[in-house]
Amino acid sequence: MSGELQFHTSHGHYWASYSVENRRPDLAGFAVSSTSVYVCLLEGSTGATPSEEMNGTGNLMDFLDEPFPDVGTYEDFHTIDWLREKSRDTDRHRKITTKSKESYWELIKSLLDAWSGWVVMLLIGMLTGTLAGVIDLAVDWMTDLKEGVCLSALYYSREQCCWTSNETTFEDRDKCPQWQKWAELMTGHSEGAGAYVLNYFLYVLWALLFSFLAVSLVRVFAPYACGSGIPEIKTILSGFIIRGYLGKWTLLIKTVTLVLAVSSGLSLGKEGPLVHVACCCGNLFCSLFSKYSKNEGKRREVLSAAAAAGVSVAFGAPIGGVLFSLEEVSYYFPLKTLWRSFFAALVAAFTLRAINPFGNSRLVLFYVEYHTPWYMAELVPFILLGVFGGLWGALFIRGNIAWCRRRKTTLLGKYPVLEVIVITGITAVLAFPNPYTRRSTSELISELFNDCGALESSQLCDYVNNPNMSRPVDDIPDRPAGPGVYSALWQLALALIFKIVITIFTFGMKIPSGLFIPSMMAYHHHDWIIFKNWCRPGADCVTPGLYAMVGAAACLGGVTRMTVSLVVIMFELTGGLEYIVPLMAAAVTSKWVADAFGKEGIYESHIQLNGYPYLDVRDEFTHRTLATDVMRPRRSEPPLAVLTQDSTTVEDVETLIKDTDYNGFPVVVSRESERLIGFVQRRELTVAIKTARQKQDGVVSSSVVYFTEDNPQVAEACDPQPLKLRRILNLSPFTVTDHTPMETVVDIFRKLGLRQCLVTRSGRLLGIITKKDVLRHMAQMMNQDPESIMFN
Repeated sequence: MSGELQFHTSHGHYWASYSVENRRPDLAGFAVSSTSVYVCLLEGSTGATPSEEMNGTGNLMDFLDEPFPDVGTYEDFHTIDWLREKSRDTDRHRKITTKSKESYWELIKSLLDAWSGWVVMLLIGMLTGTLAGVIDLAVDWMTDLKEGVCLSALYYSREQCCWTSNETTFEDRDKCPQWQKWAELMTGHSEGAGAYVLNYFLYVLWALLFSFLAVSLVRVFAPYACGSGIPEIKTILSGFIIRGYLGKWTLLIKTVTLVLAVSSGLSLGKEGPLVHVACCCGNLFCSLFSKYSKNEGKRREVLSAAAAAGVSVAFGAPIGGVLFSLEEVSYYFPLKTLWRSFFAALVAAFTLRAINPFGNSRLVLFYVEYHTPWYMAELVPFILLGVFGGLWGALFIRGNIAWCRRRKTTLLGKYPVLEVIVITGITAVLAFPNPYTRRSTSELISELFNDCGALESSQLCDYVNNPNMSRPVDDIPDRPAGPGVYSALWQLALALIFKIVITIFTFGMKIPSGLFIPSMMAYHHHDWIIFKNWCRPGADCVTPGLYAMVGAAACLGGVTRMTVSLVVIMFELTGGLEYIVPLMAAAVTSKWVADAFGKEGIYESHIQLNGYPYLDVRDEFTHRTLATDVMRPRRSEPPLAVLTQDSTTVEDVETLIKDTDYNGFPVVVSRESERLIGFVQRRELTVAIKTARQKQDGVVSSSVVYFTEDNPQVAEACDPQPLKLRRILNLSPFTVTDHTPMETVVDIFRKLGLRQCLVTRSGRLLGIITKKDVLRHMAQMMNQDPESIMFN
């Protein structure tokens, strides 16, 4: 036997390791490992006598006295423990407060820690506003690029090109000499069948190019950049871990491909994806501060505020953004988060206003100046619009989910690039002939929302002018409708049908996509008998743009089931503060009608489709079941995998981890008594043992793992070094009795954000209930597939 003899210290013991080539397991007094032979030397210079060391009264190491990397983190596609994260942050804050009294430097560090949250909000708002401004400018330019180019500056959109032109006249205010369509630029002819066909062909070609680039970038560089992102954001904010979904690459690719997708002319918007972009910004700045990077609960407070900033820049609605985050996406929203969300939305809106991408010196995108009051009799058509919006929302959700489910279960899902190309081609071919489907979403909604005036060149304002009339030219109610109005009406009707159908197939493709706001338009006859009592001669009787605004709110509310935040967003979006009551009536009606066909909105439906473990706070559990009906193990299953407090070896723990896939293990006094001591997480146990083997001498497979407070007694002088892991043990796991109603258990999981709950009877451990078990049970009670919950 040959080898090398080395001496080293291990907290109260001297150890001599002798690496051998031919190891003999029968050497008395030797503890044999896979690589070395350890000889216990009782005479040491640690200040403790051999008898003290043998009795365990020496200075035994608690390995986790100092934290080390990866403890406290979670695996991918797992759920965080909100109570544990809150407790960790409380401990961190207590330590900082205590240290701040020791020196001025520690006081300064405590102040910096206190202000770090506001600094993060400032950075999020600035970056989100900047990206939103860049996206708006790029979308305007690339959307117009499909139809023509500016001769004075290639990077100008059509509107910017006409601003800088001195050749635009009042008579031809809808034409701009500096802006030329592709046919006119290539052939010199702007009219005729040849020019129309060439413009048509190039429009479709540009749309296909933009969409191909978008789907290719998403597929190659950032698969998480597809879709609106709001279903995943809701799930992440509820405590789910999806690593990479809010990463730097996702932020970059989402920003670029969002511009390409919207510019391609697909029936989608940029509002939902901007929430994802803002949350990526929030996650980026969280990594700069350990206060947020090392605590998943605190990180989600920042992400809630970032979602508010995203809606703020998407709609120009800072207050609506805060309410959207509170009502729609956030799972945990304390008062402090409300203040910081407000600040982040304010900074984002201010940054966007400084960039001024819309060129109207206003924060809102579709500013309206309605001066006509609405009448009580108009509540009837407003409610009817709400009914239509609810029906449209239910139809859209069912159709879109059916198509997405077919995409996931058929060969269609294997060819995402081909699907995007085909849908884009169909959209472009059908959209070009109709001016209301050809133009961008923002231009269409702006035209529908705005009222007619003397300077309007829209077909919707084509009223017959009688030169013998004594009233002003813009006195619309007393003038008959011209051919342009009738032409616009049937074009809008076709556009509505087209958008209803094509949006079902567009939302959910492998490109960034948000919900297009379907808009409606009303035509009025003020001479009808039902209007005579409340229509004054010579005055506006019905405001068509108001009906478009209410119709848009009703349709969006029917799809998303938003109410309060939707109304606030709409009046901030348009500046129409006077019309809150019509918006409220339409939003509530659309929600009631849509809820009659299903309680889930589009985002909740996609969460269910993807199998995310999302426990909606709005769902009610009314079934009479008990915790013992849901807990595991069931009667036909093997007993619960547990650890004992002082009789489990490292080898036993490693074998248990290898043979099971549980996220954690209860710790009991002994297997006979099953009296509960605490709960330890699988990941922390794995990391602790791995690090102990690397850094603590004497820890071998036969070392005993202790979870007790007192130092374990060493039975014999040459026993292997024990491993004490008291610090990673949760001594206060949440427990319920086996007769606790499941209604109470579900409420506990919702409000406390639990990851798991132990079931006991008189202190004796019976089983465990996880969040996934709760979701499976709820699905089973609603006659759904319980195996649809795919993640832990």
